[in-house]
Amino acid sequence: MSETINYAWAINHALAEEMRRDERVWIMGQDVGRMGGVFGVTRGLFDEFGANRVRDTTINETFIVGGAAGAAMTGTVPVVELQFADFLYIAADEIFHKLAKWRYMHGGKLSLPVVVRLPTGVVGGAGAEHSQSLEAMGMHVPGLKVALPATPADAKGLMTASIRDDNPVVFFHHYLLTLEHGDVPEGEHVVPLGQANVVREGGDVTIVALGYMLGQALEAAEQLAGEGVSAEVIDPRTLAPLDTATILASVAKTSRLFTVEENPRLCGWGAEIVSIVADEGFYSLDAPIVRITTPHIPLPSAAALEDLALPSVERIVTTVKRRLDDAA
Repeated sequence: MSETINYAWAINHALAEEMRRDERVWIMGQDVGRMGGVFGVTRGLFDEFGANRVRDTTINETFIVGGAAGAAMTGTVPVVELQFADFLYIAADEIFHKLAKWRYMHGGKLSLPVVVRLPTGVVGGAGAEHSQSLEAMGMHVPGLKVALPATPADAKGLMTASIRDDNPVVFFHHYLLTLEHGDVPEGEHVVPLGQANVVREGGDVTIVALGYMLGQALEAAEQLAGEGVSAEVIDPRTLAPLDTATILASVAKTSRLFTVEENPRLCGWGAEIVSIVADEGFYSLDAPIVRITTPHIPLPSAAALEDLALPSVERIVTTVKRRLDDAA
């Protein structure tokens, strides 16, 4: 059985179900209690589980993540929220050093099963300090797992998997997907971390897209199909672990690879996929790999400039067609 709910509510369902299943699971962050979170993700949880398990905090990201690290070492499973992914820089020492490294540094004697939930990406006019896509930052740090669901079903399934993982997980979820609806399995639903999804099959080109960009890629693939181009669209769902086998298998079939990324071009997650395919799948390629990204600039707050910077359906279609024409 499934129900049609929005992306934010799907995460909420995962949190509630895991809190009922495991009394060690609890939530901490700014306005996550009675207010239900700035994006409504924790609505109703305070009423059901009380102030001990749904805790409001001061505006102190270092404390939120650092406190979660300490609590995890005592045997609990904290799920913490930073209101904007941009604020992970404030808590960088706690995320990139404490969460990521302490289990390794202490010979496996410590366990830090913390989920850091980070709303990410373009909000719409919020400007350079509140619109960044920083998934590649987490991907770079050994010891962290990194997830970014693109659909309500994956939002629930990946959150459930993240809470159950003994390792720290940086869980990004996109602002513009918050109210997107989709079918979500009722009851227990787990999407394994490290398992990509071939969302659309095709034979001419492979397009890898993440988060909000998946919708752009799928719409572009539909337009390309009308012009005789069959695009296979892959959603990695997690960047660490990264399902390279699925991507390499697709490139072996299509011989052409495009990545669609909301993050700035320099050192984005697509660069790592390009590197892996060039290293392990080079002889499958019939053409250079192409990255479709945001320019390496601070994201503008003006709506027209913001739209110009972000990868669009039109830019994806135009880029794919141009590259195919060049190869003809």
